[in-house]
Amino acid sequence: MKFLAVLCIFILTVAFAYANHYGCYTNNPCGAGRICYTMKGSCNCIEISKCFDVTLESSKKSEWDLNGTHFAQYDFQIKNNNLVTDISNLFIGVNPNIGAKDYVQIWNIRRMENGELTLPTYIPAIERNTTFGFGAIIAGHNEPNLAIYAVTY
Repeated sequence: MKFLAVLCIFILTVAFAYANHYGCYTNNPCGAGRICYTMKGSCNCIEISKCFDVTLESSKKSEWDLNGTHFAQYDFQIKNNNLVTDISNLFIGVNPNIGAKDYVQIWNIRRMENGELTLPTYIPAIERNTTFGFGAIIAGHNEPNLAIYAVTY
């Protein structure tokens, strides 16, 4: 009977661990300037400046004014610099100065209810040593300042 109780507790623990798609990330526990980095089930908080396995770059492609509103189109590139392992998931925080209404269009990325960005369901992984791109058109003059909060390999 004790064995059965221990087995049930173990199964529930594993189920809760796998149900949390953020890995060890919950409300950004690593703090500003750090990434929650999970590799083979081991989770660590590391400084962004010391995380060389994944990078996020942006570039402004164009900008224009229409009916008194300024618009800009941005392209973003997530690079998996890891030569051994694919990125299975990641979560990107967006600039709080840019509200959801300011994102006129966003493509090739999934925007979650809390405003964070994650891989779309049709992208199972970012393969090792490859790049994944997405884009957005933003209303206003605020530049997007995206930061990777969590990455899972």
